Formats: sequence, C-alpha cells, structure tokens
Amino acid sequence: MAASLTDSHEVVVIDVDSEKVDDLTYSLDILAVHGNGASLSTLQEAGIDRTDMLIASTDDDETNLVTCSTAKTVSDAFTIARVRNANFLETWNQSEGAFGVDFMVSTNLLTAEDIARVIGLPAAVNVDPFAGGLVQMAEFEIAAESDIVGQTVEETDKFEELTFAALVRNGEVIFPRGQTVIEADNRVIVIGRPESVQAFSRSVAPAKAREEVRDIVIIGGSDIGYHTAKLLEQRGFSPRLIEQDPERARELAEELPDTVVMQNDATDADFLIGEHIDQADAVVAATDSDEKNLLISLLAKNVGARRTVAVVEIGEYSGLFETVGVDVAINPREATAEEIVRFTQEGQIENLSLIEGRQAEVLEFEVNEESILAGRSIRESITELPAEVVIGAITRERDFVVPRGDTVIEPGDHVVLFVATDVLSDVMAVI
Repeated sequence: MAASLTDSHEVVVIDVDSEKVDDLTYSLDILAVHGNGASLSTLQEAGIDRTDMLIASTDDDETNLVTCSTAKTVSDAFTIARVRNANFLETWNQSEGAFGVDFMVSTNLLTAEDIARVIGLPAAVNVDPFAGGLVQMAEFEIAAESDIVGQTVEETDKFEELTFAALVRNGEVIFPRGQTVIEADNRVIVIGRPESVQAFSRSVAPAKAREEVRDIVIIGGSDIGYHTAKLLEQRGFSPRLIEQDPERARELAEELPDTVVMQNDATDADFLIGEHIDQADAVVAATDSDEKNLLISLLAKNVGARRTVAVVEIGEYSGLFETVGVDVAINPREATAEEIVRFTQEGQIENLSLIEGRQAEVLEFEVNEESILAGRSIRESITELPAEVVIGAITRERDFVVPRGDTVIEPGDHVVLFVATDVLSDVMAVI
C-alpha cells in the first residue's frame, strides 16, 4: 500500500519491527516510525493531528480497531481498518461509525471472492470485475498444451468484445504487438465483456480444463474456507468442505446447508482417494497454514484433481507455490491492498487491480470534460498517451462499447485502462 500511494501522497508508516522501519526508510520515499500504532504517543509522533487518512493494517484485528478508535480521539483523520474476521465487518455495516472506523475491509471476504471468481474461469489465475460487472479483467496461464502456444497475438485476438492488454513473460509485463508470438508459460491479460472473457478462457485452456466446473472441494474450515463455500452456494454450487476439527466441522455443517461437510485430516492421501478427490474439478486449500495449503494442493494434484487453488498468506511464497505445481496462489494481503488503494483514490479512480507486483495497474475512471480522451477518437487520443497504455473497455450508460480506433470517447463514459506503473502518474495527470 505504501509503495502504491507514495507517488501521489505524503506517506508515514508505523511498525513495531525496527528492521522493517529501516528497510522502508531506504526503499521508499516515506517517513517510517518505529512504534505501536495503537499507542497515542506513537500516533502523535507520526503526526496524526495533521493526517488526512489513517490505514490500520496490522495482522491483528483488535489492534487495527483500537488504532482507529485512538486516532479519532485526537484527530479528524479518515480511518480505514483491515480486519480478517468478517463478523467485525458485519457489525460495522449495521452500525455506521462503529469502532471509530470510517471504512472497513475484510481480508477473508475479499479473498473468498477472489477464489470464487477464479474457480469459474478455466485457466485463469487472476480475475477482477469492473464497471459494475459489465467488464472483466482476467489473467491466464498458458500451458504448453494450449492451442494458442506458437500463435501470434493477432491470430489469438479474434473475439469482438475483448481487448488483448498484455503478456507476462519471465515475470515481466510486456506490451505485445500483433506479430508477438505467445509462448508456453506466458501469461495473457485480457479485458472485455465477461461472456467474451469466458469464451477466450475456453480457447486458451487445455482440453481437460474446458469442461464445466461442478465438483468443488474446499479444504479447511477457516473463515476464508467458510466464506468461499457460502459464496459458491449463492452461485448455485454444492461444494464439499473438509475440516479436521470436529467442533468446527459441526458448526460449518449447520451454517452451510448446501455444502457437504466432512470431518477428517485432508493430508491423509487414502482419505482423499476414498472421497474421490481425484474427480474434483477444483480443490481449494484454505487452512490457516501456508505449509499445509501447499502440501494439500500437491496431494490433491497428485491424486488427479483437475485444478488447485491455495491461499498463501506470505506473498513471497506465491511464486513458489505456482512453480512447484499449484495452479493458482491467492494472497489475502494483495487483495486487501488493492481494495484500500482503490478507496484512497476514489473520486479519480473507481476500481483498480494491481498486476505482477505492481508492474502495471488496471484502473477504471469516469471521463470528464477536461480529460484528454473526451470528444476524441481512440486513434487520435492514444497518440498523446505513453506506449505503455491500453484502452481495454468502455461503458456508456450501462452499455458495453467495443473500443476500436474510430470509437469516440464521450464525457461520462467509464473507461478501463491497462497502464504500466512507471507512466501511471503522467497518465493520471491528463485523463
């Protein structure tokens, strides 16, 4: 969050870890303060009296709530709290201003939403909605057996309501041209109408992955596991959930009427085989342990599960998980950072998604009269924008508009852009 905000804001970071404070001081253009953010004296040292916004994002829910409440006693700062437990979010929604918090983000709920979106799209590793669901951004892993390996971007980009935004190759975001060849293990990022994104996903996924997702197994009755099951129930699925603790399993069985809850140790390969996990279309590892999620995912893959999705709390592990065979690694911290950064820029940016460690961003904004895009064709206006910008989609009065060279963007349109972070500040100054 600090890295995302420092270009356009004066940022102060408080942390109890002195080594982190030293690292931040030298790596980012911010002021880093060593101390406990829930302490009034530490907040005052950080300048809380002249702060416009305070974001409490430690790993402890209660500390975040106390920090916001304390800040409210001595300042008019707008307070944002990151919480894991969605019960706090439910309480806050029912009582405006509860806990001294102006805006609250539930990490577990956001993560569950990410999982539910990825499961529904074959080969996708990242999916985000824009423009109230009229537009979808999706990132796909291109397996060696995919039909599009060896094709050019021009050959692959044959969907009318879809924009080919970028490739990710060897961890780097590149802006391809029509003759750029797609290679195995590349990632393809597209933006478009959800139906077109779904069709594209079927064209890039290996044959086995194109089959409809029906059998979903969630392993771990954590808060994330519970909310994932609940979201899937709301979408018409009847998932299976495996929880080791008998009491927690009983609670889940009572709260999830359309989910089959089983009480067992999911690291038991014989149990997985006996429960036909080999036939599962998707297995979600959502325990409270990264190591256990990795083991469970590899076991599920080994017995024959079609696709595995693992929750990874430590962001640095995400790449490792996918390297050793996990299909999708979802980091709750990243999901939370996106939501909070989006909110801090509300008014200018309505939604955003961070790509590949913030090498690029997908952002949605409403075009005003002063925008360089207003009243001009895309072909004309794009010449005045950096090369690392792609106009991915346009919506006008809740209708999807296909962005082509002669499309004229009007004030009031919602535009979804794919932008390299290096040029983001220049782009935001003119759009």
